[in-house]
Amino acid sequence: MSDPAKALNIEDLRRMAKRRLTRGLFEFCDRGSEDDVALRHNREALERIKLRSRVLNDTSSRHTGSEIFGTPVDMPVVIGPTGPAGFVWYRGETELARAAAKAGIPFTVASTANTPMEDIVANGGGGRLWYHLYVWRDMEASLKAVPRAEAAGFEALVLTVDSTVPYNREFDVRNGVTMPVRLTARNVADIVTHPRWLFGTVGRYVMADGHMPRYHNIDMPPGLTSTGIRDFLFKNDMLDWEFLKRIRDMWPRKLVLKGVLHAEDAARAVEHGVDCVVISNHGGIASDAALAPIDVLPSVVREVGGKATVIVDSGFRRGSDILKGLALGADAVIVGRATLYGVAAAGEAGASRALQILHDEMRRTMGVMGLTSVADITREHVVTPDEYPL
Repeated sequence: MSDPAKALNIEDLRRMAKRRLTRGLFEFCDRGSEDDVALRHNREALERIKLRSRVLNDTSSRHTGSEIFGTPVDMPVVIGPTGPAGFVWYRGETELARAAAKAGIPFTVASTANTPMEDIVANGGGGRLWYHLYVWRDMEASLKAVPRAEAAGFEALVLTVDSTVPYNREFDVRNGVTMPVRLTARNVADIVTHPRWLFGTVGRYVMADGHMPRYHNIDMPPGLTSTGIRDFLFKNDMLDWEFLKRIRDMWPRKLVLKGVLHAEDAARAVEHGVDCVVISNHGGIASDAALAPIDVLPSVVREVGGKATVIVDSGFRRGSDILKGLALGADAVIVGRATLYGVAAAGEAGASRALQILHDEMRRTMGVMGLTSVADITREHVVTPDEYPL
């Protein structure tokens, strides 16, 4: 097993995950779509933004604590929904939930989790849990998860709206990747040459649960073949603002709209009763030509800041990245791949190491910036490319 304590940064955890997983599964987690342009641009956009330091401030006591929905968090970070979590590690969703609970932040359970949502609530460490909703072609079957999540006690419902058509991930086809995982002529060599994953994850599902990983939170007809499951999990391209109103009427708690890249859409979402908008391009997966969310963030904050919680995701790998998002007006940042690499490398310990790295990097960078609290971060602490000094 990889020792996550030896990881000095998120990239180290990424390399550990790459060694343990099959090539197909790793690229499923790691890559975006088409030519990975949006994936690279997410990082490039964050790297172009610079932080402005102030000196001779006593920073001997630095705190990363904040609030999300009026409730304290140990740092303004949320673990986002990552569908492959249960494929990279046995019941990986529960491992992530425990890591998030120990770190004092929320965790979002993906629709395609391989662990029943009730089990995650019961065994996930007692932290704050959000439930992520995809809407499949069978809309009514998709919506059965909503009252179930309410009954299970989830704090928020995260409706993803930027994934209404299949992703154009050509490398998945070439790698023979299927979800749920199955042996094919294209992937058999890849699978059998990665025994740590094969026996440590797939083998544990078969031995402990009596079957391969399943989508326990999606209401599908019984007895579907792998092809039938694939056809059922076809995204619904008929979502509109009336559908959002329906979701708002169904869900009595915090409603999060994920996948916004336009300030006008953010404003309209707030008018429809959304409590939080997540500026996201799905980590570069939904569209390879998408804007980087960090570039869209200031316009959304100008439009809805103070009226709703604003969160940003896609490409965040360092604690300094998180501080850039906060300085540009975000209330919090979602991380996805960072903790997915961690759980793929070493389960809960790996996910906890990813969060510890981000936390430590935040505190260190705050010290360099002359800050003692994230509440003190302002627009004056960040410089965008158009503002670079001549």
